[in-house]
Amino acid sequence: SLPPFLPPFPSLPPSSPARLPRGVGRPSGEPDGESWRKVAGWESLEAGEPRVPAGPRSAARRSAGGPRMAGGEGAGSGVPECREHLFKVLVIGELGVGKTSIIKRYVHQLFSQHYRATIGVDFALKVINWDSKTLVRLQLWDIAGQERFGNMTRVYYKEAVGAFVVFDVTRGSTFEAVSKWKHDLDSKVLLPNGSPIPAVLLANKCDQKKDGSQNPSQMDQFCREGGFVGWFETSAKDNINIDEAARFLVENILANYKTFPNEENDVGKPKLDLDPLKAESKSQCC
Repeated sequence: SLPPFLPPFPSLPPSSPARLPRGVGRPSGEPDGESWRKVAGWESLEAGEPRVPAGPRSAARRSAGGPRMAGGEGAGSGVPECREHLFKVLVIGELGVGKTSIIKRYVHQLFSQHYRATIGVDFALKVINWDSKTLVRLQLWDIAGQERFGNMTRVYYKEAVGAFVVFDVTRGSTFEAVSKWKHDLDSKVLLPNGSPIPAVLLANKCDQKKDGSQNPSQMDQFCREGGFVGWFETSAKDNINIDEAARFLVENILANYKTFPNEENDVGKPKLDLDPLKAESKSQCC
């Protein structure tokens, strides 16, 4: 025969709060709701204040931990603002001149003997604490050497604010192509006042035997006539003049940014949209 039905489980009165059985509680170390808000940092934001992700533009940021400078609270306290810039920089030149190796050395402090040709375009990001009030993010666009013969460079160059043009000192033909790259660059991207973006010429692989086609005085003259702001002998393998060349280019970019303070939409605000000072010549290789 079937067993008799069990009596109904007694329910708690509506006014009684639910309780865990004796001996079962919150695990030790688990914060309560109030503590979670502190751990998550929710209390650092005022009610209704949204978290706004940093966009690809130059913007004034308050120092970490400092008071809010806008809207009264903390205003006038003398805490310096930190200005952030995002600059799009092109790295162009013939196939095999070492563009990718230069970027890897600069961004990751790495060098590889194994060569792999870039297809189309590649990207890298370098963050520079320029000074106590300025943070610079360089968005480096590694353009494939064969792209000069295609139709995509106009898209790749859009909104760039600086460029490295690279050639291989062991291959004279890559130096002969420099003027063609510079002309392609100047015809497709300009500063707000219509002048060319600053371009630095890199004579790469200076750790190897040169073909002897150019000497420093000829390079100086070539840069003056070609519209380059300067040139450097570089070696990604031996890490020669990579940081120095980048710093020099950023100095020129920042100088242009200050010249056009009302042109935030054009200088210092590149977009990842693929639908989208006279330089001293550097020769430190032995």
